[in-house]
Amino acid sequence: MERENFGSRFGVLVAMAGSAIGLGNLWRFPYLVGSYGGAAFIFVYIFCVFLLCLPIFISEVTIGRRSHSNAFGAFKKLAPGTKWKWLGAVSVVTPVIVVSYYSVVGGWSVEYFLKAVTLEFTTGMSRSEMGMMFGKFISSVWSPLIGHTIFLLLTAFIVISGVKSGIEKFGKIMMPLLFVLIIVIAVRAATLPGAGEGLKYLFQPDFSKIDASVCAAALGQAFFSLSLGVGTILTYGSYVKKDENIIASSTYTASADFIFALLASCAIMPAVFAFGLNPQEGPGLVFETLPFIFSNMPLGWLVAILFFLALIVAALTSSISLYEVGVAYLVEEKKYSRRGASILIFVIAWVLGCLCSLSFGPLADLKIFGQTIFNLFDKVSANILMPVGGLLLVIFVGWVMKRADVIDEMTNGGRLKGNLWISGFVYFLIRYICPLAVVAVFLSALIF
Repeated sequence: MERENFGSRFGVLVAMAGSAIGLGNLWRFPYLVGSYGGAAFIFVYIFCVFLLCLPIFISEVTIGRRSHSNAFGAFKKLAPGTKWKWLGAVSVVTPVIVVSYYSVVGGWSVEYFLKAVTLEFTTGMSRSEMGMMFGKFISSVWSPLIGHTIFLLLTAFIVISGVKSGIEKFGKIMMPLLFVLIIVIAVRAATLPGAGEGLKYLFQPDFSKIDASVCAAALGQAFFSLSLGVGTILTYGSYVKKDENIIASSTYTASADFIFALLASCAIMPAVFAFGLNPQEGPGLVFETLPFIFSNMPLGWLVAILFFLALIVAALTSSISLYEVGVAYLVEEKKYSRRGASILIFVIAWVLGCLCSLSFGPLADLKIFGQTIFNLFDKVSANILMPVGGLLLVIFVGWVMKRADVIDEMTNGGRLKGNLWISGFVYFLIRYICPLAVVAVFLSALIF
């Protein structure tokens, strides 16, 4: 059976942008901006995205398109008879672990979208009552499990439909919708009395706030926001046609990821300042602080519906790419049908996700290495598997693959004349600078 590819350049862009744009942009990025000095953090983040993480992104696409294989098969094909196939194995296992707990948070988004639709955020509850509502919800048994199941089923349904008919088609519809939704919310937030202070916080940097912890947080967010080191970009890269300009596509993806993260901050921070709240709210910003703001905002019920719809879409575009890594492996290496592979990944992710969900309630006292199951999965994948995977990927491209083969992919066999000098610079970054950047991410997770 002929292997599927993305059908168009726009399809490549929306699929890869969808992989990068997710809860990390709409949930994690705004609270990091608030916690690490606003515009100063954004300034460092731009540097990290385009100078350090973009070359790593290009590395993954290069491996995928050069091999035209899944995350495991790519290393068997490009480095046959070596131990590098075990990096492929890690690249398959990691996204399955990630999607299992990611779908739990996706399920929270489903629940809060339903709360918005049923106008539960218009009751005038206090900020502390909103926090208690969230705590009561995630510590219960059935509601989070139902949300987790619904979210994972949506992901599986799209992946079963295939690369063109499922992943690409979903991205072409939902990515533009996602940008429209977040722009509408940002415009509404900017019209609130006092919103100007929030915009000033985002766009007027105080460079004295930049320190080692800000740099570490910005580099880590850039690394994880672009889905590096988990095999998703490698797998999507294997569906990219040989005539596609992978440097341009990767740059467009990184740009879209950054722009969306900035728009998300513009949708959230002006509202936070308008209501006199602390921008350093942390992870509870989306599920505790924002519902309080919506409940006190004119037309807040509509903004709440749009926001949590955007959160679901953003979460889905990333979960699809994580899910596809395991499916591609099972289809190509174990000869499963796409439906059979999708069902097996669903079962594994659903069981693991149930354990993660219950770790906020009945299994809260079950600790492994001092961590709940949810926190353990999050920390092991984000702090160990992703950075190590990213480091080995960039070492593979910079030191194992032939330089001529890497440049050949970046220039489409020399046909892209404009990429000839750019590819040399990118290769230098991949070979020497990016490995140090990934090590910095790894160490920052331990130090900060």
